[in-house]
Amino acid sequence: IVGGHDAQIGTWPWSVSLQHRQAWAHFVHICGGVLINKDSVLTAAHCIAGRKRPYTWRAVLGTHNLLKLGKHAARKRVRSITVHPQYEREVFENDIALLELASPVHYSGYIQPICLPPADFHPDNQTVCFISGWGRTKEKGNTSAVLKEAQVEIIPSSNCNSSEAYGGSVNNNMICAGSRSGGTDTCQGDSGGPLACSDPRTGKHYLVGIASFGVGCGREKFPGIYVRVSQYSSWI
Repeated sequence: IVGGHDAQIGTWPWSVSLQHRQAWAHFVHICGGVLINKDSVLTAAHCIAGRKRPYTWRAVLGTHNLLKLGKHAARKRVRSITVHPQYEREVFENDIALLELASPVHYSGYIQPICLPPADFHPDNQTVCFISGWGRTKEKGNTSAVLKEAQVEIIPSSNCNSSEAYGGSVNNNMICAGSRSGGTDTCQGDSGGPLACSDPRTGKHYLVGIASFGVGCGREKFPGIYVRVSQYSSWI
C-alpha cells in the first residue's frame, strides 16, 4: 500500500495473505485475498496465473505481521481454485478467482468474513473506503511485513478513462479508487486484496472491489483499478 500506515490489529479481519510454496518448501506472500465465508477466499485471477495447483498454495488468516504470524493466525491449505472462465489476462477483464479452503476457519475477533455488497449500494466519492495489504509501500519499493491500510475515494470512471489517464480501458466490471492527486494506492503484492467501503445506512463494510491493476503505484491520473464485485454476485 502506497501512502498508507500500519493497520490496527484486527481492523480488517477478512484480509488474507495468499502464499505460494517456493523451493525448500517455504511459503512466500504473493497476493492478498478476502474471506467471504468460512471456507471461501476471493482474489484476483492474475495472482493465480501459471500457479493453478491448489496444493502449492496456503491462505494465512488472522495475522498482522507476516514475519511473526501470532497466536490468532490460521494457516489453511487450499482445496480448489476457480478462475473466472472469461478471465482475459491482457486486459485484466474478469480478474477474479475463488479459492476453496481445505477446512473451514473458526471465526474470532481476528478472522471474520466481509459482506458482499447489496444490489442497492452504490458507493461514490462521498463513501468512506479503505484498501489494505502487505504489498509494496512505493513503486519499485519493498513489501511490508505488517498489514497497511489507506483511505481512498471512489473516482468516477469518466475521470479514469480520460485520454491522459486510462483512455477508455476501464469498463463497467471495474471501479477506480485512489486519490485525485495520486500518492494513495495499492501496489505489487496488494493485488487480490479488498477495497472495503462502509454503507452509512448500516455502518457495515462491504467488499466493493478487489485490487486488480494500475499504471505504476500512486501516480497522479492513474488511480488503482479494482474488480467491481457487485457485477460478480451470481458467479461468486
